[in-house]
Amino acid sequence: MNITNQNIEELITLCKQKNQKAQFEVYNRYCKAMYNVAYRIVKDEHYAQDVMQEGFLKAFTKIDDYKQEVAFGAWLKKIVVNYSIDFYKKNNKFQVEDLSKTLYKIEENDSFFLENIDLDSLKVKQVMDAILDLKDNYRMVLTLFYIEGYDQEEISKILTISYANCRTTLNRAKNSLRKKLEDNEITSKKNLV
Repeated sequence: MNITNQNIEELITLCKQKNQKAQFEVYNRYCKAMYNVAYRIVKDEHYAQDVMQEGFLKAFTKIDDYKQEVAFGAWLKKIVVNYSIDFYKKNNKFQVEDLSKTLYKIEENDSFFLENIDLDSLKVKQVMDAILDLKDNYRMVLTLFYIEGYDQEEISKILTISYANCRTTLNRAKNSLRKKLEDNEITSKKNLV
């Protein structure tokens, strides 16, 4: 059977046997998605490529630890996310606000877009660009929450911050994103006039 026609479970079995063709096929199937995960965190194309490749190397060396309790893609994504965050922290001055010294009211409101933003005209690229322009800790939390799908408890463990700090940072990040999108919307409307 041709290696490209095998399902992921068969490929994983071959990877556990150190089959390089199977590893290459797994890499080809997941490299774009894992690059995107790394890029959203490290914010640099070249570093994202390096981080993604290191994530694959780590996954292939730890492949025996994969017990198929979750989908392989989810297992691999967790490795790449953790490696990306470690890389980012090591190479940037990532500072999480110490919110234990800050009083801040948390609003329990999921509708973080105000009615004056026309969501129909808002493009995904605009939202992604706005997220990339946020402070690093806000960008990281929003990326992990909305894009990567982690819950607040998982994010607090990944970033080694308290759950309360994570909630507050996420809320502030949402507010900051909303304000940036509102400002962009107002600017684009003025440019049309």
